[in-house]
Amino acid sequence: MEIKRSGSQPSGKGPAEWFTGTVRIDPLFPVKAPALAAGNAVTFEPGARTAWHTHPLGQVLIVTAGCGCVQRWGGPVEEIRPGDVVWFEPGEKHWHGAAATTAMTHIAIQEALDGKAVDWMEHVSDEQYAGSTAERA
Repeated sequence: MEIKRSGSQPSGKGPAEWFTGTVRIDPLFPVKAPALAAGNAVTFEPGARTAWHTHPLGQVLIVTAGCGCVQRWGGPVEEIRPGDVVWFEPGEKHWHGAAATTAMTHIAIQEALDGKAVDWMEHVSDEQYAGSTAERA
């Protein structure tokens, strides 16, 4: 058994290559062989969001605070709130982030395939984001 005490792992800043705006990543658990899953708590300040991306084995988001938005490629933007659980299919192109005026925190869990858990793509444009429910939140 291993217990990771709250505050025992340093927070990190979401890199500009993968995020727009201010994002804090708090590691919860890394991939530990033979397991494939890793988890992080991610906090997005108002207007912050991920770039478009996919996960080879899918991703689960569990919203813990605030109000945010998620969108899969070609689909509508959906509002997410505390208690909501989002599942992205393997290879499904998507983004997620905070509402325009409200921060959002979620726990993100994804599995690695051959050591890789995510494929990052282009940033979500301001126009794509402005068309989201984030502007109405």
